[in-house]
Amino acid sequence: MTRSSPGSESRLAITIAALGIVFGDIGTSPLYALRACFEAAAVPIERASVFGVLSLIFWALALVITLKYISIVLRADNEGEGGVLALMTLVLKDDKLSRRGTAAVGLIGLSGCALFYGDGVITPAVTVLGALEGLAVAAPTLKNAVVPTTIVILLWLFKLQRRGTGAIGTMFGPFMLIWFATLALLGARSILSHPDVLAAASPFYAIAFFTAHPGLAFIVMGAVFLAVTGGEALYTDLGHFGRTPITRAWFAIVWPSLLLNYFGQGALLLSEPTAIANPFYLLAPSWGVVPLLLLATGASVIASQAVLSGVFAITQQCQHLGFIPRLRTHHASSQSFAQVYVPAVNWIICAAAVGLVIGFQSSSAITNAYGVGVSITMLIDSVLMILLLRSERETAWRTSTVLLAIVVLLDLTFVSANLLKIPSGGWFPLAFGLALLGLMRTWQAGRVRVTHRMHREERTVAWLGQYMQSRSIARVPGVAVFLTSSITGIPRTLVRNLNANGVLHESTLLVTVRTERVPRFMRGSRFKIEDVGLGLHRVIIRIGFMEQPDVPRLLQEARRAGLPVRTEDAIYFVGHDELVVTDSPGMLRWRKLIILFLSNNSQFAGASFGIPPSHLMEVGGQVEI
Repeated sequence: MTRSSPGSESRLAITIAALGIVFGDIGTSPLYALRACFEAAAVPIERASVFGVLSLIFWALALVITLKYISIVLRADNEGEGGVLALMTLVLKDDKLSRRGTAAVGLIGLSGCALFYGDGVITPAVTVLGALEGLAVAAPTLKNAVVPTTIVILLWLFKLQRRGTGAIGTMFGPFMLIWFATLALLGARSILSHPDVLAAASPFYAIAFFTAHPGLAFIVMGAVFLAVTGGEALYTDLGHFGRTPITRAWFAIVWPSLLLNYFGQGALLLSEPTAIANPFYLLAPSWGVVPLLLLATGASVIASQAVLSGVFAITQQCQHLGFIPRLRTHHASSQSFAQVYVPAVNWIICAAAVGLVIGFQSSSAITNAYGVGVSITMLIDSVLMILLLRSERETAWRTSTVLLAIVVLLDLTFVSANLLKIPSGGWFPLAFGLALLGLMRTWQAGRVRVTHRMHREERTVAWLGQYMQSRSIARVPGVAVFLTSSITGIPRTLVRNLNANGVLHESTLLVTVRTERVPRFMRGSRFKIEDVGLGLHRVIIRIGFMEQPDVPRLLQEARRAGLPVRTEDAIYFVGHDELVVTDSPGMLRWRKLIILFLSNNSQFAGASFGIPPSHLMEVGGQVEI
């Protein structure tokens, strides 16, 4: 009996954990993907078409997931983190980018981010509904209960979000291991009756299908894409586990299980063409449908949870990068920054997902909405990756660029095929994504406008010295902390406090929190401390876009970095300005009204910076936009 190598148990545990978080989305695609391929354009169920569709699925998984994401994209991490925003920030670090190039990359990245939210809406709806459609197979009389039961489970799922995933997350991996084992066993059992179906792995059958039915095959590509829709999750969740466990889980468990199940469904269709009604559930023996239904429902909840966790995490990143207003955020775990819950986003997505289920009524119908936004996001990943690699000189990276260029052709095919779904539901993720992109761009423009107005009230350090000499300014004991976005001069909050109260604390800190284009900062490099005279110190704190700024805690860390002021009993001064919409030129009035609405419903800065209410002072005013 051989002994395990040191650390092998932990590596196995991490690999199994990755199954639940990373592969939940792509792992539930067999519930609906193959059926959608034949229903997309009423493809006749015959040997040539079955082999052709299976060949397309095989090579889609091989090229998009294995080659593009596993072999190339996962290597492009931003300080260990992945996802479209992380990739965008990596590209923006290139000093050779022109001003227009920087703006274009920013717009492309924001577009991918906005479309990712559409995935967060559709995935819970299509996976839970697809799983519960097994009720109609197990008991046809319960067919009318599928939609109401789906809605109940979705409501329970979204209500569960506020508790975090820590307690149940430990079970995700083992549960999904059982799920993938079940996929493999059901598929292998069916393949035994038609072992020749394995020949569909040859690209010859995909080429022959396209040659015989080019128009039909092009439409089918929109449904074939459903088999790879979890690809973006592989990259988004890179920071949770790292590349090695994700790669190991894909090659050892996920890819073989998916292929066995898809090919098993194909073998079933060769024997029983009528099984197209639900080839996934009809793979199981009659006694196994109910247990499979329960297993599939659990897997669909896990897949939905994994996507929602990604949506919350990317929301936090967008807030810190200034793409959206501050929203109330709860940290579900004291150990992990990634486990966050954003109530406003949660219930907006819940309402949209329930609306999809009520409006479309079946997973087959929802698949018409699924794929358009995700395919564009995955194309964006490819384009950004090529931009990132274009300056690399190593032969391996140059080869990767050529391979990615080939995959881009496949991505373009998927996008084009999915655009055909726009009239039958594909409009939804596009409309949802465009609306979010419009809000993000409007908020960005509003922030620039408001910041410019606010900077007019700032003063210089020299002005403060002259002001104190010309006025009887009292120096009171204690520490005052003024939060400001500016890294020069005297902030408007301090100027207003001087004008209103005529006092200045003996120790005054001008604190700026800057979110950089890296996920996290090392403690020793995040602080810049400057003595500006008159008892004032400027503290610049740099954080990553995946970190939560807790200013009181960060200032205590700054003490160890050389800040000569104790801040345990400090009073924090924060600006709380009221925006006033005017007819000033430079921005349309309706955009100003949107900015006003978003500002009025955003979280107050004090709460987002972790400042206790008992130590907080608000300094208000009006800002015209």
